Amino acid sequence: MHEIEPYFNWRLFYTAEQDRHSPFYKRSYSEFYFTNSVYDYAIHPQWDEIGSETLYLKILYVDYETGFAIIEFIGEWNDAISNDIMFVKREVIDVLTNRGINKFILIGENVLNFHHDGDDYYDEWFQDVEDGWIAAINFQEHVLREMRDHNIDYYLNFGGELDDLPWRTMEPVGVFNAVKSILDKRLGAG
Repeated sequence: MHEIEPYFNWRLFYTAEQDRHSPFYKRSYSEFYFTNSVYDYAIHPQWDEIGSETLYLKILYVDYETGFAIIEFIGEWNDAISNDIMFVKREVIDVLTNRGINKFILIGENVLNFHHDGDDYYDEWFQDVEDGWIAAINFQEHVLREMRDHNIDYYLNFGGELDDLPWRTMEPVGVFNAVKSILDKRLGAG
């Protein structure tokens, strides 16, 4: 796991540590010291910690004018033991929604498992985005199955074209436009 880096090709467009509105503003990173881990497996030092012992993330891009953010995750999303959704919501999402972000693209191909506990933070996040949306792209099938089994798909949009989106071949605005187009059709907004 230590070789899995957050996607870095968009750093010329955006870096969270240089965004004064980001929860990770002025954070510095090591390329050599691996201090964080998921279940005794070291993870790359470029991932941002949010208070969870099993889930880490990286804000890859934020567009305050259009109101969207793209966030990549790694680890185990465990609401049952460590209430990871609370950390995601309080440490990252609240900061971004307070700045007008109401469309979220969550990249989950490196999320290993999902364990459900409750819907309160998902519901709060869903209410916070009002006219926006939350899209989960490229999560593993067993993770999506677990989310679906616990009705998380009421709050997060996933499935279909969102499960195999070739996001690395696009620039951030292209990913946003692709997801928006899918969701406009799905939600009847376009």
